Amino acid sequence: MNDEIEYDELRVTTPNAKGKDEPLGIMSKADALAKAKELGGLDLILINKNSDPPVCKIVDYSKWRYMKEKKAKELKKNSKASELKEVKMSYKIDSHDYNVRVKAATKFLMQGNRVKCTVMFKGREIQHDKLGQELLVKLSEDMQDICTMEGRPKREGRNLSAFMSPKAEVIKKVNEKRRAADKAKKRSKQKNREAVAEKKNKAVVAAEAEAAAKAETEVKVSTLLDDDDDDLSLDDLMAGTNDDVTENLFG
Repeated sequence: MNDEIEYDELRVTTPNAKGKDEPLGIMSKADALAKAKELGGLDLILINKNSDPPVCKIVDYSKWRYMKEKKAKELKKNSKASELKEVKMSYKIDSHDYNVRVKAATKFLMQGNRVKCTVMFKGREIQHDKLGQELLVKLSEDMQDICTMEGRPKREGRNLSAFMSPKAEVIKKVNEKRRAADKAKKRSKQKNREAVAEKKNKAVVAAEAEAAAKAETEVKVSTLLDDDDDDLSLDDLMAGTNDDVTENLFG
């Protein structure tokens, strides 16, 4: 980075307003460092030392490192969620069976999985490995809208294999679909929790209402009993009074 870069001539790029790399051309290390300073005190980062000339990018190192780590985490997350699927075929496969293999591989790729495509040979058929390579290249070309082949086909014993990886836009759609499913699942759980809470609240309200009604009934009964005591007749009050006393009182 910056003065630590050992190369004198560099191919320099810098991100534009849309985040895409904009080529600044081939320049000396000194000119590249000066350009980085001119663009706001940015850093000169070595991106590809094997290129001729080596490729460098003018960026804010802290932001560049943050985005790089973020992409690495996202890639790691996606790789854990994906699987390695396989489709097998003979180099003499007919068109119908070939289309079946293409359909199967397409299904796996659209799910975000890598696909190992294998051409199998028996006995002396291995001498036709060139036809097997052509078949794998054709398979890759027929699915080029959704995948890319990882390098060239490789020999594995009597078999010839190539790995197909889903393109970034396919992975993006898969992740969006997964996130949407996760959100829907969370919303469903939240609704269930709210329903349970509402049910509990209704039960509490019903219990409180029942307790209040019971208390009100008890108050009414107590009041009625008190009223009955107040309504006693004079005869009831005087029932136990001495007759002589009564006669004296009332003559």
